[in-house]
Amino acid sequence: MVLSVSINYWAVLAAAVASIVLGFLWYGPLFGRQWIRLSGFSDKQIKQMKEKGQKGMTKTYTVMVIGTLVTAFVLAHFVDYLQALSVGEALSLGFWLWLGFLATSQISSVLWEQKPVKLYLLNTAYYLVNLCVMAVILTVWA
Repeated sequence: MVLSVSINYWAVLAAAVASIVLGFLWYGPLFGRQWIRLSGFSDKQIKQMKEKGQKGMTKTYTVMVIGTLVTAFVLAHFVDYLQALSVGEALSLGFWLWLGFLATSQISSVLWEQKPVKLYLLNTAYYLVNLCVMAVILTVWA
């Protein structure tokens, strides 16, 4: 069976940009200090990251942008396949994908890596909001 796929690439790009902006806000002004503390970064590590600056961050940001575009593209396929048409359907899709794949798989950071539960909650809440925002953009702009 061949599925007809109708992907709006502008919507994919917009969803990726929204995700990047959300990540900047979430891990910056909104919860950046808590994330640094919960992640266990030392003052020395933070200083080294700042000194590394743009030069060292180019690769990191490039990989992050590519990963975000892939996420938006795959999510657009879910929106298309499930024929999500409303904001409510988009939010439901984002929630179920988050619950089934991200919330459950990221719990291993608490169980096996001994990361704080609060860090898990901070990160998984970001992914919930992120998937829902992207799903809404992809649904409304389809």
